[in-house]
Amino acid sequence: MNIRSLTRGDGVVIGAAVLLFIASFLDLYSIDGAPDDIIPSLWGSGPVVFGVVLAGIIGAALVVVSRGLPQPPKVAGLDLGQFGVAFTVFAAWSALGNIFDPAGGANNLTSGSSSSDGPDSGLGLILALVATLIMAAAAVATPLVPALKGSLVPAARPAAPQPYGAQPPGGYGYPGAQQAGFGGQPQQGQPGQSFAGQQPGQPAAPPTGGFSPFWFAVPVPRPLFPEDGSPTPIAELAPGTWYLAVEQRGPALVAQTQDGRRGVLQDTSGIQRG
Repeated sequence: MNIRSLTRGDGVVIGAAVLLFIASFLDLYSIDGAPDDIIPSLWGSGPVVFGVVLAGIIGAALVVVSRGLPQPPKVAGLDLGQFGVAFTVFAAWSALGNIFDPAGGANNLTSGSSSSDGPDSGLGLILALVATLIMAAAAVATPLVPALKGSLVPAARPAAPQPYGAQPPGGYGYPGAQQAGFGGQPQQGQPGQSFAGQQPGQPAAPPTGGFSPFWFAVPVPRPLFPEDGSPTPIAELAPGTWYLAVEQRGPALVAQTQDGRRGVLQDTSGIQRG
């Protein structure tokens, strides 16, 4: 699991899940004048445990795990993350219902009584509602709100941008690793060896159109498409890794991966320049 794939929205979901877990140990309801030791926590109510606490925590876990996996598994044709979002919404809905009836209808068993005669919602149930509402809102809004789609763990900045035609000392963020060139031949990092198989001593090809190559990192996983315009991605750029942009085509960038493959990054929104 790649934690650099997590977004700020995922961080909100994780924080809400922690708040929900803490709330589960607090009072389920409150009764005026009743001692605290006779009032159960949220774990004392089966409907609240299954419909609010466990549903919310499981939903948060599914959302976060699916984001951190390179290829989220599918269940019945739906991504694991979509099931997680559904769980968080269900947990918030259940928490709202329990706020209106914290005793689970037990106070209505007596003839002539009304829901207003029963106990009030306890601190644990109120915090559980707040936590599940925040969790569900973040899970639903993360793919839609740019501020939430940003990377939770920003990529470490490189020591210095490399000039066009040069390779970083150990490859793209992998010290000591061999770097493959365009032809798939590993580059050993000998002095004088240059980009795209240039002969030692020859100057690197200057950028055209005023474009200066630069290092960048993506905030979320994004596909890299072939330069010939084919719709099938050739690679996926992952957050936390620096890539070299070697050409600009309108709003898109031509980027090179760690293994020397080149492709077009069509979605350049929110990228972090080195």
